[in-house]
Amino acid sequence: MKPSNTTARRTSVISLRAFPEQRELIGQACAASHKKMTDFILEASCREAEQVLCDRRNFVLDDKAFSDFEKALETPLNENKAIRKLLLSKAPWEK
Repeated sequence: MKPSNTTARRTSVISLRAFPEQRELIGQACAASHKKMTDFILEASCREAEQVLCDRRNFVLDDKAFSDFEKALETPLNENKAIRKLLLSKAPWEK
């Protein structure tokens, strides 16, 4: 995740130790993707962090958000025109 301000500078330090084999593997991937090691590691770490957070099973909602969520769950699919259109359309591999 990059800051929206392109003039922003990285000011936080993340220090880590790696096995030589890990360093070599990451170095090879950096070379193959034409990226600096810092950029490569930060992008990969942020991508994994986003995935972990997206995979959470427990979400805390305030009363309004929970009410909206329940309402969405209780809405029958046959009343949702977009879902009906999607379910009636052919899959891309069937076209």
